Formats: sequence, structure tokens, C-alpha cells
Amino acid sequence: MTIVLFHSAYGLRPAVYAAADRLRAAGHEVVVPDLYEGRTARTVEEGMAVRDEIGRDELLRRAVVAAAPFAEQGVVYAGFSLGGSVAQNLALGDDQARGLLLLHGTSDMTDDAATDIPVQLHVADPDPFETDDWLNAWYLRMRKAGADVEIHRYRGAGHLYTDPELPDYDAQAATRTWSVALDFLRDL
Repeated sequence: MTIVLFHSAYGLRPAVYAAADRLRAAGHEVVVPDLYEGRTARTVEEGMAVRDEIGRDELLRRAVVAAAPFAEQGVVYAGFSLGGSVAQNLALGDDQARGLLLLHGTSDMTDDAATDIPVQLHVADPDPFETDDWLNAWYLRMRKAGADVEIHRYRGAGHLYTDPELPDYDAQAATRTWSVALDFLRDL
């Protein structure tokens, strides 16, 4: 199965390549688009500035172009934080998507969104970017759209807890996340 894995606001960094390697070791083909075209950030604020400079529409255009060669075979969209938002937008617009794996981030959705794909979200608890109220509303909207949704929360973990290069890293939560996520992907 092909997985299109999108990076966080930090850009395409070693942790994303390591995640792709982990997925490849489990037997998946993994595509890792560089939506920032080589730029990386040292802080989330720098990353958000790069995101804002590029613009939402251009980021989505780059993501669509990167995923298009693989979309006909039915891909799983995945992403970290900002990349999860991008992945969600692409998955909901792709009738052939096989699944959606969100790590640390979601996106808003239109009222008429419709999908029957399985969705798995892994998120810190609490998470400054994915508040309880937001997650509850997101879950209900995703279910209304027809998705089969699982949310896995990790108490005490920081926002990007799977990235060993960041202060948020939580080895136990990261290990559990990858175990559950690989089971999810195996069942698709």
C-alpha cells in the first residue's frame, strides 16, 4: 500500500524521514512530499511563518501535485500536525483514498463532507492546538461525514511527541502511537 506522508510546520526534517522508514520497514511504499521546498524551521513560530508565506492554497496545490501520481491506486494519506491538516483535506477530496492517519493534527471540514474511509488520530492530551472542544466537534463532523474514526489520546505528551528532536518528545507515547498506527495500516 502507498502512504503519502506530509510533514509538520517544521518542514521536512529527519523525524519525518525516520517515520517514513518505519512505515517502509512494515512493507509500505511511502511518498514524502516537501511542501516547503527545502526550507525547515527551528521553532513552531518560524514554521507557521513559512506556512503563512507560502499560503494555504499553494500548500494544498503542492500536496495535490505530489500525491496525484499515486492517487489512482488508492493511497493512505498521513501527516504530522500541519501535515495532518493537509492529509485530511486531500483524503476527503479523493474518492479512492484508502485511509487517513493523523498524527497530532486535524483540519476543519465542510458541512457536506462525505467519506467512508477509516480514520485514525493520535493526539496529545491536552494539546494546545487540538483542544477538547475542537476534537469533540471534529469527531462528530467526521462521523457525520461517514468516516470510521478512532481517536487515541496520550496524557501528558507534548504536541509533537513523536519527534525525538523536539522538547515535546515522549518515547512511551511515541512507541504506543507507532504500534497502534501500524496495526491500523495493516488492517486497511
